[in-house]
Amino acid sequence: MKRLNTLILISLIFSISINCQVYKQTKNMDIKVVHDFIESINSANIDRMYNLMTKDHEFIDSQGNKMVGNENMRKSWIGYFGLFPDYKIKITDTLQNDSIIVMLGYARGTYITNTKNSENNNYWRVPASWKAIVVHEKIKLWQVYADNSVVIDIINKNK
Repeated sequence: MKRLNTLILISLIFSISINCQVYKQTKNMDIKVVHDFIESINSANIDRMYNLMTKDHEFIDSQGNKMVGNENMRKSWIGYFGLFPDYKIKITDTLQNDSIIVMLGYARGTYITNTKNSENNNYWRVPASWKAIVVHEKIKLWQVYADNSVVIDIINKNK
């Protein structure tokens, strides 16, 4: 009986160990997916971004506006990179709770316009954070938190 209890205990410990390893691998994969998505944004690789989004991908901007669907987001990112072709995200910190990943850092870009204003006056950089939810190695949710008043001011002055 003592031997059976020992075997059961060893089996239980082994099972917990395997589950912990799988959990760590899943967490690491979720972080990798998010980092791949950010790399895709930073290189304006819309096809790669599209492939990293779920079909029912949700995007929520810093104003609380919501868009659903990877097809809609493909069109939106094309338009966004048309306005800010050098848009980049820089992550300084990453926090994770299961499939929810929060990143802190900043976003930057230059608003491109047909007016004669110097592009240097159209450059912006703002502190920002992002919330991502990864499901089956794809981005299900991408939410942006930032004060974009500087960006809105730049766009308005170029109207």
